[in-house]
Amino acid sequence: MGDRSGERWTSPLRRHRGPDWAAQAPTWRQARPAVIAEALERASARPFGNWFVVGASRDVRVGGRPCGRTVGGVEIVLWRSEAGALHAGPGVCPHLGAPLRDSRVVCGTLVCHWHGLALDGGAFAGWSPYPAHDDGVLVWVRLDTVGGEAPSDRPAVPVRPAVDSAVDAVFTAVGRCEAQDVVANRLDPWHGSWFHPYSFVDLTVVREPQGDEDDAFVVDVSFRVAGRLVVPVRAEFTAPGPRTVVMRITDGEGATSVVETHATPLTGEACRQPRTTVVEAVVAASGRRGFGLARGAAPVLRPLMRRAAGRLWRDDMAYAERRWALRSTGRFPG
Repeated sequence: MGDRSGERWTSPLRRHRGPDWAAQAPTWRQARPAVIAEALERASARPFGNWFVVGASRDVRVGGRPCGRTVGGVEIVLWRSEAGALHAGPGVCPHLGAPLRDSRVVCGTLVCHWHGLALDGGAFAGWSPYPAHDDGVLVWVRLDTVGGEAPSDRPAVPVRPAVDSAVDAVFTAVGRCEAQDVVANRLDPWHGSWFHPYSFVDLTVVREPQGDEDDAFVVDVSFRVAGRLVVPVRAEFTAPGPRTVVMRITDGEGATSVVETHATPLTGEACRQPRTTVVEAVVAASGRRGFGLARGAAPVLRPLMRRAAGRLWRDDMAYAERRWALRSTGRFPG
C-alpha cells in the first residue's frame, strides 16, 4: 500500500518465497478456452462509436511535423494548430495524392509539400476533417466508414488517474494478426507467470467474469523488480470495447494505476495478411509522498517504462500472431 501522511513508511517490496518457474502449479485447466472466447465475444459486441486510438498525445506536437497513421487501410494525418487544437483528416492530398504526413505545418496550417495546398483543419478542396479527440494521454480519431457503427460524439475513455498526478508512457508495436488476437491475449491472465516469468510471479486468478454485469478477471500477482524482490498487487482486467483491455490495480502498491491496451487495425477487413497496431498506455500513480519525485523524473522514466512494455510485447505479439496463424488456417484448438 502507498503510505499516507502521518503513517509509518513501509517498503512495497517483498521477497518472493514461492516455487521456481518449473515447480509452479499449472494453469492450463483454469485457462479454459470457452471462458476466454466468451469474454472476447462480449467485448466484441460492445459499441465503440467508430473511435480508434492512433497514438500518444505527445507525439502530435505544436509546431512539430504532422503525424501519419493508417487505420483499416485508410491513411490519416494529424497535426496541431498554434493554439494546440488537434486536427485530423485524410492523409492523401486532394490535389494530386501527395502523402500529407510528409508535408509541413506552418503557423498551425498543414501545407502540402508537392504544390503548396494549405489546410487549416476545415473542409477544403474535397478534403474533409475527421473528428479527433485528445484525452491527455492518447489521441483518437473517428472513422465512420471503417467502424460501421452509429457514431458517438466522443470516445469512451477508460477511467484513469489524473495526468497531473501520475506518470504516463505510451508504447506502440505492430503485429501480423487481427485486433481480436491482441484482445484475446489480454483476456488470458493465466499465462502471465508462465510466459513472462521475468515480470510476473505468484499469479492467481481469484475471480472470473460472470457475464455483462460482472465482466472482470480479478488477479493476485507479484511484479518482479529484481531477483527475488517483488511487489504484490491485486489487479482487475476488463474489456470496455471490442479493441480495448484495461488492467487496473485495485489493491496494493500503485492502486488506481492502469495499463490500457488498444488494438487498432492497420489493414482493412478483406486483407489476407492483417496487421494490427498495439498502442499501450501505462498511467502509474501512487499515494506515497515521494511519488512527486517520480513525476519530476518522468522524462527519464518514460523510456524505461516503454522498454518494459516492449519486452512483454515481444512475447505477447508472438502469442497473438500464433493465434491468428492457427485461426486463419482452421487449426486453432476448440
